[in-house]
Formats: sequence, C-alpha cells, structure tokens
Amino acid sequence: MRDLSAGPRVLLKRLRELMAEPLEPQERLDRIVRQIANNMVAEVCSCYVLRSDGVLELYATEGLNKDAVHLAQLKMGQGLVGTIAASAQPLNLSDAQAHPAFRYLPETGEEIYHSFLGVPILRAGRSLGVLVVQNKAQRNYREDEVEALETTAMVLAEMIATGELKKLTRPGLELDLTRPVSIEGDSYSEGIGLGHVVLHEPRIVVTNLLNEDADKEIRKLVEAIGSLRLSIDDMLSRREISMEGEHREVLETYRMFAHDQGWVRRMEEAIRNGLTAEAAVEKVQSDTKARMMRLTDPYLRERMHDFDDLANRLLRQLTGFSSQSMAEGLPTDAIIFARAMGAAELLDYPRGNVRGLVLEDGAVTSHIVIVAKAMGIAVVGQAAGAVALAENGDTAIIDGDDGKVHVRPVADLVKAYEEKVRLRARRQEQFRALRDVEPVTRDGKRIKLQMNAGLLVDLPQLSESGAEGIGLFRTELQFMISSTMPKADEQENFYRSVLKQAEGRPVTFRTLDIGGDKVLPYFRGHEEENPALGWRAIRLSLDRPGLLRTQLRALLKAAAGAELKMMLPMVTEVLEIRAVRELMQKEVQHLSKFGHQLPKKLQFGAMLEVPALLWQLDALMNEVDFVSVGSNDLFQFTMAVDRGNARVADRFDVLGKPFLRILRDIVRAGERNNTPVTLCGEIAGRPLSAMALMGIGFRSISMSPTAIGPIKAMLLALDVDRLAAGLNAALDDDAGLVSPRDLLVQFANDHEIPV
Repeated sequence: MRDLSAGPRVLLKRLRELMAEPLEPQERLDRIVRQIANNMVAEVCSCYVLRSDGVLELYATEGLNKDAVHLAQLKMGQGLVGTIAASAQPLNLSDAQAHPAFRYLPETGEEIYHSFLGVPILRAGRSLGVLVVQNKAQRNYREDEVEALETTAMVLAEMIATGELKKLTRPGLELDLTRPVSIEGDSYSEGIGLGHVVLHEPRIVVTNLLNEDADKEIRKLVEAIGSLRLSIDDMLSRREISMEGEHREVLETYRMFAHDQGWVRRMEEAIRNGLTAEAAVEKVQSDTKARMMRLTDPYLRERMHDFDDLANRLLRQLTGFSSQSMAEGLPTDAIIFARAMGAAELLDYPRGNVRGLVLEDGAVTSHIVIVAKAMGIAVVGQAAGAVALAENGDTAIIDGDDGKVHVRPVADLVKAYEEKVRLRARRQEQFRALRDVEPVTRDGKRIKLQMNAGLLVDLPQLSESGAEGIGLFRTELQFMISSTMPKADEQENFYRSVLKQAEGRPVTFRTLDIGGDKVLPYFRGHEEENPALGWRAIRLSLDRPGLLRTQLRALLKAAAGAELKMMLPMVTEVLEIRAVRELMQKEVQHLSKFGHQLPKKLQFGAMLEVPALLWQLDALMNEVDFVSVGSNDLFQFTMAVDRGNARVADRFDVLGKPFLRILRDIVRAGERNNTPVTLCGEIAGRPLSAMALMGIGFRSISMSPTAIGPIKAMLLALDVDRLAAGLNAALDDDAGLVSPRDLLVQFANDHEIPV
C-alpha cells in the first residue's frame, strides 16, 4: 500500500478539532467543507445529506453558490451525486459533464468545474449522503486523495448519525435516519419481540491507519492475539458451554483459526508495510473476505462468517471494544441486527437480554439460526438492508411469525404489537396451566403429544411443555454445528446426555438426514441440480456405511440398559430398511463380542416421506416397529411443490382432499398391521391441521414444544368421533363441494374449539 502524504493526516486532525469546538451545526459544517477544500487544493467542496423522502439535499458548500444550500436537490440515483449515494461507490472523473449520469443544477453555478471526486458518506455500509470536491481543470484525483476524502466522510457520518444536523432540517422534513421502515424477510424462528436495536457491527471502523513504529505495532498485535486465544479458551471452559456441547465445536474452529500461522504472518507483513496493527487486521480480513465473497459454495461462505467473527474479536482486542463492554451496555430488550454472525458470537450476549435476531444473510439451516432457534429467540433472515436502515438504540419490532421487521415504528403499530404480545402472554399462561393435564379428547380418546428436538438446549422444554417424549430427535444438528466430523465417543456422549436429560421419557432418534439443504462444512457432497431429490439421508448413509455404523454403534452404547428408539429418514424402498438392519446386527454382534451392555429394548422405525412407500404400506408396516410420517417432505414430493418457492408454496393445501386421503391410508395401514403410526411434520403443530389428523385417525403427533399448549387446548374441547364422521364422509365424496378446510373451520366454530 502506498504511503499517504502528511496532508490527509493534517486534515483529519483539524476536523477532529472542529468537531470538539462549541459551534452551531451549520457553522461547523461550513468550516468542515472549507477545511477540506483548502487541504485538497479543491475549488469546490460540497456536502449532500439524504432525507427520508429519498432526496439528497445540499447542506453545505465551499465554492458553489451559497444561496443553493438547502435548496439544491437530487433524488437517489439521479445525477452524479445520486448515483454515488445509490451505489455506495466513489466516482473519480476528469470531465464530469461528459458522464451520462451528469445532471446540471443551474442554481449551484457548477458549470465551470470539470474534474469531480465524490464519495458516499457511509455508516455501517449505509449511504447517509455524499461528499464532493471539484476543480476547473480536468484532472483525475490521486488514490491517496480518494482515500483521504473517504476517511473525511466518516466524520460527517458521525454528525448525521448523532442527530446534530436535525436542527438544520426544514419543518415537515426529516433525515433518512429517522423515518419508520418496515422490512420483509423470511421467518426463521417464531416469536414477537419489541425492543431496541443493537447493531452487531461486523466491522470495527479503523481510523488510525499509519504506524510510526512497526516493531511496536507487531508487539501490540502479538499481545492481542495472545489475549484472543485466552478468551476463546475461557469460553470453552465455561460451565454452560461444557453443558451445551453443540457449541464447543464452533469455538474449536475459532481456536484453530487463531493459531493459524499464515494468518498471523500476513498481518505482520502489512504492519511492516506501514499499517497499524488494527489496520493490518482489517486489511487481511478485507482481502480474505473479498476473495471468499466471489464464491457461492455454502461451505466456504459459512467459513467466511467464522473468519469474520475471529477477525472482529481481534479488532475488539486492539481497539478496546470488548464483548464484555458490549454486554454491559446491552439493553434488556435487545434486538440484534447483523449482516451475518457466527454461532458462537450469540453467546457473547446475555441470553435474558435478547428479544430477537435480524439477519441480512444466512439460511434457516445456518449455525447461528439453529442455535438461536434452540434458545427460543425470534429470528428473521434475508432481511435485505436491515443493518443499513437501523441505528443503535432505535425502537424496533421483530415479528418472527410473519418474517417482518419494523424499525422506528409509528405509535399505532407499537400499540397493536403490544396488544398482540399481551395476548400471546395470556395464552401462554393458559397453556402452561394445561401442562400436567392429561391429553384426552372430550369423547375419551387419548392423544400422545411429543416434541421435536435436535440440541441439548432443547431438552429443558421437555418438562416445561408437558410433552410425553421426543418424537423426533434430529441427530444431524450435532453434525451441522460442528466444525469437524463428531467422533464416535463424542456422538455416544451426546446421545447419552440426551437420554439422561429426558429422564426416562421416550426419545426417537432419527439417523443422519444430511444432504440437500443440510450442508456440513467438512463433508463435501456432489453438485446436484435438485438436491432435495438427490443424494441425502438414508441414501447417503448406505453409500457411506462407515458413517452410519459409527452412529449406530454410538446409539447402541449410549442406550445401554435402557430403551432405544431409532428411525430412518427418506426411505424409498423396504429393502433399504433391511440393509440398515443388517448393519445394525453387525454392530450388535460387535458390541456383544467385546462385552458391552446393549439396550434392554430396541424399537426400529422408518419415516414415511417418499410417496413410493404408499404402494408398499403393508410390507413397510410388517418390517418395522413403528412408522413416523414426515409430512413436510411427503407433501412436497406428492404435490411437486418446493416449499421454498413462494410462487407455488401456497398453491396447494395440506388440508386438501388428496393429501388428507394419503394420510388416512397410512393410518389405516398401521391399524391393519397393528403398527403404531405417528406424524412429526409442521402440520402437527397447528391446531386446525392437528384437529384434522385426529379426525382421520392419528393418535400420536410430534411438534415444536411451543405448539403443545395450543394443541392440547384444542383437543380437550374436541369430540373426535363426531368430527371423524363428517370429515371422512367429505373425503369419500368425490362430488362434494365443501372443502375439508372449510368443514374443519365450521366444525371448530360450531363447537367452540380454539384453533
């Protein structure tokens, strides 16, 4: 990197002095643009500020017509200034008027100026305005001049962000930072939170760029890296991390990065080239991120977030902005906004203070979302521009049910959500009162209500929700949040912990369901056009028998002397079940040979998710001890509907005749063969669709723990036989005009059933 002249350093020092002087906002702004113009030998320096109506208003100028201040305006994307604000990229032109985006503003008198350098005024990646210098002579501004102007723009960003310029805003108008904003995203974890914005700030802004003593800066870097390594070790030794073993693997990844000598060497080289320690960290982080951003591989993108997390921790060490200081200043109703976030970073925040998490990046299967969901935090993902549209301390509402985020909401919206939260709280209190009530319908049908889980942090909800057991334990989540393949003893210890915390209640372990959208950072699959229909779940496990046998052995050893329930995902043919049984038998023989205690009882089941099994129902029921219907995938495959495709996801109804008939056929096949059948898809957790399941014969369902209260309240008011008579008649009547959904809604209304 080329060494900068003393000019920019002098300018920045002078601007800092101006910021400290007791001046009125307009005078301060006028003197700032004058100082910039003098320092850069520019005949013009102008500052444009973005208003809430999308207009960039001239707030100060040196060199243009003073009467144009607060009158000259350009819309976002209009003219050179609007183009810079919209793109958040600088423009360096020797002949501005020849640029296709140039727009002449006669009130400014700028027609005599040719060369033009404009940079966005950015804060957390968001354009708050534009800073411009101009000269009459045609010239291209040097790289160090561009960097100097970008650094100077950071000072103006602070003025705007702190609200100092509000005094200059005309009545009826406001700056862009203060307007209410609603952002549409994707619901990753249900829940509603009202609180205040906490910007996770994935990038610490570095203003001290140049060093005066390279050896001193290297010593500073080495000391900070040492502290970073100690802090990671400290987190790994915390009691709650030890208990929540899923997070340990993520932290172990950071420990590995922190000891990477190549990373340290590149930072030391940057320091020897003239940068400060913090600027060197930022440069290496930026270079690495720029390379990785061009990649679309989900494995590498997940590693990019982990690397960002580590670099940010080091920057906090160097700048004194520690995670502890973040926690100390954290509001009790924090809604965290982040572009992306490592799973371990969430652990830096006190759990009781976090009401929600808003992510611009990420996916519902990413590490951070898995952990947040397990902790019961509302999450909205793919919230484009959320970080740029929010400021620390802004009031905010996160609606994890609908995938919406409201920043600086109007009073009426706040009142509406406050009432919604109060209503949810009252309902939750009512549901908690039902926790120990026997789940028996009004006409005496006993319904088994179980919960879905996948992490150790899910287990406390087993008692809190009143669930009778875990109907689906997703073993792949342990693999998904690990940085390396969990070893056999790690898997065994994990499964043993699950069974211990279940305290004798049944746990149904599903063998690995990886592949498709469930990616592992250390397991490279093959590129597939449609991974949901490809190499995943039991197909992958049978092709990698060592992987499956390791898991089977871990499960058998963990359940020694107890009952083991396990089931296979994505079964397509009964022959696949027999193949896994053979592998299981080999593991049983191996453990017996070496004197290991075995489970006192083994129940072997299969998930019914692939429509091909509908023509093997009796063979399936005779092959297994129980069947669990995975209604999410079964519906997707049956109706040829990608649940992630908004254009078709709502076109077909899970309560339509075709799908309810399929589910009824499965229940009847179980009854014929005396094989227990349960259902663990999303429809089990919605009162209306759960009511339909009971009407067609299901007596066991598994759902998210928060859904158990509402489902129990519904079934306590339900007469199943009366519902079944009407619902089955409707399903058998091909000419019937009443849809099953309408019939269910009417039945619930007529009998005052809460759905």
